This record gives sequence, structure tokens and C-alpha cells, in this order.
Amino acid sequence: MWSREIVWYTEISIETHVSYTGGERSGVKAERERKRKTEMKKVLKILLILVLAVVILVIGLLFLLAKVPAVPKNYTKDVETGGQIEAKYLAMGSYEVKNLQAEGSELTKNYYVYYPAQLEEGAESWPAVVVLNGTGVLPEKYPALFRHLASWGFVVIGTDDPSSGFATSADESVEYLIKINEDPNSIFYNKIDMSNLGITGHSQGGAGVFTAISIMEHKDAYKTAVALSPTNEEMAHAFGWNYDLSQVTIPVFLAAGTEGEFETQSVISIEQMTDMYGKITSPKVKMRRIGADHGKMLYSADGYVTAWFMWLLKGDAEATAAFTGEAPELAGNALYQDVEINLG
Repeated sequence: MWSREIVWYTEISIETHVSYTGGERSGVKAERERKRKTEMKKVLKILLILVLAVVILVIGLLFLLAKVPAVPKNYTKDVETGGQIEAKYLAMGSYEVKNLQAEGSELTKNYYVYYPAQLEEGAESWPAVVVLNGTGVLPEKYPALFRHLASWGFVVIGTDDPSSGFATSADESVEYLIKINEDPNSIFYNKIDMSNLGITGHSQGGAGVFTAISIMEHKDAYKTAVALSPTNEEMAHAFGWNYDLSQVTIPVFLAAGTEGEFETQSVISIEQMTDMYGKITSPKVKMRRIGADHGKMLYSADGYVTAWFMWLLKGDAEATAAFTGEAPELAGNALYQDVEINLG
């Protein structure tokens, strides 16, 4: 009898102990799970803070990059020149410059117009130049280029069009110039010489130049054109910028750089440039700036770009010598290669 009671008591003790131990373990496990979840929350919070910090940093960098000028403010003093004519027209002109901004269409968003301050005072009319943007490079990123050309006596207009290769904004810019030139309440009333209108553009904008002067409604409005590192024909057509070089009828200045895989292989190789140049049957000039990459071609050849417009839109005799005669300065300038001049 006593033996049975002892066994019974022992079994109860063991069950109680096991039950107690199991409960203790369950509590420890729950506590560990709680701590694990707390630690996970801390880790996730730290990760979220880090991700947020990276996002803020990227946004900040993009904002700063958007403010970095694509053309250096003092490029007219810093860019190397290889000839007297190039040096003269790379320097700032003699005119004080003013500028204004006007609301554009849904596409153009804004018009940026730079002009000689003297325009407001007299009855003289001034030649004009339409500028087409490269991809991601809107007028606020290269005001120095607008100001420089205006200082030589041009009305210069650009827009915020991000798709200039289609040249729709070129047509709209021409229409805007006509509008303000015919508006008696405008400071530009009868002050823009629409018979001396040029166009220039870089990269996508260079393709836009060819589109504007070959297939657009106002293609006959232009007297001359400058295409800087234009997107090659095959790539341009793939993007829908369907210019037709065989339809170009005005003098064209085609320029590119020799530096960087992007410039010399992706945008416009020398083979593509030569092929494009060969399709143009109007008076033309071709050259490549030695050591200039894609970005620098926006301004590195600006001395000759300005001389080109001075010659063809203003009849400047000194500027003419850069491209014409028995020894055109451009042909002998050591800073350029692959120069071809066909003006006959």
C-alpha cells in the first residue's frame, strides 16, 4: 500500500515538475520572440532611415547637377583658339545684352529671348538665330552661349522643349518671332530681320536643325544652319527625327569632336559624319574639333559658329575669311581636323 502511494506521489511530482518546466520554457521563448521582433523593428527603422537619406542625397545631387551650367560662364575667355578670326568672334561682342522670358506652348513651355539692348532704342532690324536644345540641356543651363551670340548683334531665341529633334519647337519659335515682330506693342516691333534667320543646335538639337531645314513647315524661313555634334542619321530616324539631308538647300556648317566614345561612336562617328556631309548638296563646311568631347562641342567651336552667322546673316567681311578665299583660316587651324569646305 505504501509502495503504491509513493509511486503515485512520485508520478504527480514528475508531472508537476514537467508542467512547471514547460511553462517556464514557453515564457522564455515568448520573451525571446518579443526581443527578436523589437530588434527587427530597430533594424528596419535604421534601414528606412538609410534609404531615405540616400533618396534625399540623390535628389540633392540631381538638383545640383540641374543647376550646373552646360557652358562655362567664362568660356569666351578660357577656350583655346588657333586663329585671329576665331579668337575675335569667340570674344564677347560690343553690344550690351538684355533678355526676357515669355510663356510658350505646352511643348515649348517658355521662350527665352536674348537681344542687343540697342534694339530698344532705334529703328534698326536685327538678324535672329533659333537655338535647339540637346537632350537634358535647356536654355537655363547655357545662358552664356545665348548672351555671347546676342552680344554680336543677334536676336537669339530658345525654348524648354525636351524633344527638339522633332523640330516642332523650331517652327513654333519662328512663329513667335513673326508674332512679336508684327506686334505694335512689342519692343521687337519691326526690329527682327526675318530675311536673315539662322538656326543652330547641339546633339539632339543638331538633329533638330536638319529636321527643321529639310521637312518642317518653316524650312524655307532659314538662311543658314549650324549643326553641332548632331545625332547620326540612322539613330535619329530610329527616334523619329526623320530629317532628309537631300532636301537641305541652305549653307550648312557641320561640326563634331574627336574625343570620347560617346561622341565618336555613339553620336556621330567620322564615317557617319562624312556620309551625312556627302548627302548635303547645298554650300557646306565640315570639321572636327581636336580633343573636344560631346559636351564641349556645345561651345568649343563657338568662335567659328559666330563667325559663320556674322558672315551669312550680317555680311561681315572679316568673318568671311574664316571660310573663303585661297587660304581660309579654318583650313589651316591646328585645333581642327577633317576640314572640308565646299561653298561653290
